[in-house]
Amino acid sequence: MKVLNELRQFYPLDELLRAAEIPRSTFYYHLKALSKPDKYADVKKRISEIYHENRGRYGYRRVTLSLHREGKQINHKAVQRLMGTLSLKAAIKVKRYRSYRGEVGQTAPNVLQRDFKATRPNEKWVTDVTEFAVNGRKLYLSPVIDLFNNEVISYSLSERPVMNMVENMLDQAFKKA
Repeated sequence: MKVLNELRQFYPLDELLRAAEIPRSTFYYHLKALSKPDKYADVKKRISEIYHENRGRYGYRRVTLSLHREGKQINHKAVQRLMGTLSLKAAIKVKRYRSYRGEVGQTAPNVLQRDFKATRPNEKWVTDVTEFAVNGRKLYLSPVIDLFNNEVISYSLSERPVMNMVENMLDQAFKKA
């Protein structure tokens, strides 16, 4: 509608409306709506403030609750729509890794019996999964170490401690050995 309104200066309105296939009443309805002040301007500003105060963690439900606590009565659907127009979307929580999975399954036998000395290369390998916090994110490292000279044979780094990470690490180690 803004484009048609600007082109009115150069072309007759009837021709513009015919080319755009828009009825005259629709054009004037939207022209009138554009000139009206935004009734949600103050609410949009406050929604944006609440969202940024909470570092993008608040979705429309918690933003609505905050607005209600401040005494502003607004429907949650309106808040959801306004957040959409402002391109504000809450960060979704990633499920944390929990090592406990119910009853403990079968435990692998302790082959090394705490004997961490090897007499030749590739005789004894050990591995583990270690969690690191880097720049506020968790990373998981899984190396294979040869106990003969404590050399790292291969390693795998992942954002989640999944079996695929360990499989990739072992594949790399077997290719090198």
